[in-house]
Parts: sequence; C-alpha cells; structure tokens
Amino acid sequence: MSGVMDRRLWAISSVVILGAVMSILDTTIVNVAIATLARDLHASLGTIQWVATGYMLALATVIPLTGWATERFGSRRLFLLSAGLFAVGSALCGFAWSAESLIGFRVLQGLGGGMLMPVGMTILTRAAGPQRVGRVMGVIGVPMLLAPVAGPVLGGWLVQDASWRYIFFVNVPIAALSILLALRILDRDVPAREERLDWRGLLLLSPGLTALVYGLAETASNGGLGSDRVLASLALGLLLIGGFVVHALHTERPLIDLRLFARRGFAAGAATTFLLGGALFGAMILLPLYYQVVRGEDALTAGLLLAPQGLGAAVIMPISGRITDRSGAGRVVLVGLVLVLLSTLAFTGVGAATPYWLLIAALFVRGLGLGMTMMPAMSAAYATLETAAVPRATTALNILNRVGGSIGTALLAVILQSRITDAFGAGAGLGSAEAASPAAHAAAAPALAHAFGSTFWWAAAMVAASFVPALLLPRASARTAPVADVLPDAA
Repeated sequence: MSGVMDRRLWAISSVVILGAVMSILDTTIVNVAIATLARDLHASLGTIQWVATGYMLALATVIPLTGWATERFGSRRLFLLSAGLFAVGSALCGFAWSAESLIGFRVLQGLGGGMLMPVGMTILTRAAGPQRVGRVMGVIGVPMLLAPVAGPVLGGWLVQDASWRYIFFVNVPIAALSILLALRILDRDVPAREERLDWRGLLLLSPGLTALVYGLAETASNGGLGSDRVLASLALGLLLIGGFVVHALHTERPLIDLRLFARRGFAAGAATTFLLGGALFGAMILLPLYYQVVRGEDALTAGLLLAPQGLGAAVIMPISGRITDRSGAGRVVLVGLVLVLLSTLAFTGVGAATPYWLLIAALFVRGLGLGMTMMPAMSAAYATLETAAVPRATTALNILNRVGGSIGTALLAVILQSRITDAFGAGAGLGSAEAASPAAHAAAAPALAHAFGSTFWWAAAMVAASFVPALLLPRASARTAPVADVLPDAA
C-alpha cells in the first residue's frame, strides 16, 4: 500500500477529526464556566464540580466497551450511535434547569463522547494500514492537542459574550455534520455477530476505572490523597482493576487483551502515551490558572495565551507523521521529548512578571515537542498489530491516555494546593487569591508564582520518566522493519 494519503483517506480523516474535536473539546470547555454555573443554577462549588467529574466518570465507564462494541456492531454503526447520543446529551445540557439535571445530562453526553475517539481511531487505523499509520495519527493528533487549548478560549468567549448554555449547544451542529459525513463517507463493515461480551471483565474494569477516576478527581477538594474518601475510592479502583488483570490473563477473549503488552513496540508506545498524557493534561490545568491567578487575566485572555502550544503542534504534526512512516517513531519521539522537557523546565522559573514573549515562545516549542511525541508513540503501538487486534488495542490506549491525564491533573492540583498552603497557611487557596484586593494580590503574586513554578518541576519529572519507554520504541518504519516485528506473535 502506498504511503501517500489519498482522497479517500483524507475524507475518512475528516469524519474522525470532527468526532475527536467534540469529545476532547468538551473535557475542557466547561472548566471556565464552573463559577458561572454555580451562580446561575444556585449550587455550591462542591456540587457543580460534578458537571466536570460526571463527564469524566462516564468516559471511564464506557471506553472499555468500545473494542467489543466495534466488533459486535461494526465501527460505522457505532460511530453514528455515539455521535447521535453525544448530540442529544449536548442539547439536553443546554436546556438544563438545575444543577442535578445538568449533571445527569452530562453523564449521558459522556456515554456518547467516550466512544467517539477510540472508534474513530479504529476506523482510521484500519483504513490506513501500517505503512500510513504515522501520517494519519499526525492528522488526528492535531485536534487532540488543539482541543485542550481551544476549549478554554471558546468557553471563555461564550460564557462572557453569550450564555453558558451555548458551550453545550455548540456541539449540536458539529455532531449533525459528523453524522451526515459518516453516512456518506464511511463504508459499511460486517460486524462479528457471534462476538460475546466479557461481562465479568466489564463488571471489574468499568467500576474499577470509575472508582479510580473519582478518587483522583476528588483529591483536590477532599484533603488530598490522605483523605479517607479518596483512599477508599482509589483502593477499590485498584483492587477491581487488579482483579480484571488476573481475569484477562486467564480468559480467551477478554474485554481488553492484555497479551498485547507482551509486544515491545505496543508496550513502549502505550507507556509513553500514558506518561505524556499525565504531563500534557496536568500542565494544561496549571497554565490557565497561572495566567488567571498570578497575572490577573480573564478566562478568554488566558485561553488565547495558551494558543501558541496548539499552533506549534499543528505546524509539526503532519511533518512528524511523514517522518514516522519513513524512519519509525523512536527517533522522532526522542527529539520531541527533549523539546517538551526543555520547554516545561522554562515554566519552573515563572515569576509574577515573567515576560509574556518568553512564555509564548516556550509554549510554541512545547507544542512542537508534543506534536512529535504523542501521536508518533501511538502509531508505534499500532504498527505491530494485525487488523483484528486494532479495536481492543485502541480501547487500551484510550484508557491509558485518560487515566494518565486524570492522574497528572490530580497530582499537580494537589501539589499546587500544598505549595499555596505552605506559603499562605491553612485554608488558603486559589479562590482567596482571586478575591483579594489589588494591593493584597500584588503582594502575594511572587509567592503564588513560586508555588506554580515548583509544581511545574513535577510536570517536568513526568516528561523525563517517559524517556525510559521511548528508548524502546522501534527505529524502523513498518515498511522496513523485520517481519518478526511486524507480524503478530505466534500463539
């Protein structure tokens, strides 16, 4: 198969990109509206936070089903169902009349959104084949890195100039367009009617991931990792996930085939993706907070100041995809990791008056690095798989990415809160810093900036840790790699 992306592959990519944009955008667009939602719906911040947490829990619950559902019902049909469910959930969120109704509709929205990204990646990987997987991952990776940046910008603008309801309504026309394009472009595939659902694995993995994500989401608001509620949730999650691992290794057709991790290329790509997910999403929590809390910018301006990272990723990703197809992911990812590490280290020294041009340049370089790491690592994981293994492999990679992002976000949030408490005493937080008078804020800004800078050291440590699995990534393309590396392992 030629390494060139033909018109057919570009058309399929456009459908998948729309699905990816909807799913990922909605994980970040709500964050800037939390305070507005609490005020308009007469709810406490503790209650309204579930608008974000409920969506995350729905994603964690439904992603493990994606591999089985793709094989059982067909990828085209599942994509259409997921997009339709996401559109209905989005519309209902926009019409919500209370905090409780909004939380419930967000869960419905998440059940659709959770499958959009993995089923889309399955469709693309099958269409591209191993020779072009790096290039298509470069294409689909652009919205993956742009959406966390665009979400706060779009959300801030809509909340500021329209209404919080439009942060949900905006999804409806995008979903409708993706459904129309999918009906015209995606081929009908033949589902495996005899495919049976691994119920025992589902009852272990989905609740386990839900408990784990819930515990991580609650760390910042319930006394950190030492809270009884957090520890109980994390312990239950780890126990159930451990039970799933034992079950999956002794089952012929498990929900997720853990034997895939015995392949060096897949395991290295998955581990690199997991660690980079933590560093990416964790830092994306710190950066807008730094601009808002330390520098006093509004939500829209903070979002715009994050745009250089997305621009850097958009510039380099098509190039890195072509290089990955020609020479393998190993070299590309290592160069990208160096850029991500150096640019993250630049934020460890942020102050209350650090020049914006320096931060913008660092973010652009960080975007270049992320564009050379996340999707090439994923393409390396796919390159050694046969077509039949793609759906469940996609499910595993998406779970690792989501859980890695949750761990990174929770860890850095807890560390930041700890640094602020150390500087200002018990009870101090971001809210009290934002509510302070201009004079008090100016006096506290240097200490606040130091709290952010010291927290960025942990983000840099996550990036540094990802060098270990990245060194094991293949340094040959799928076209030139030895046959033993490309073909599935013998049973």
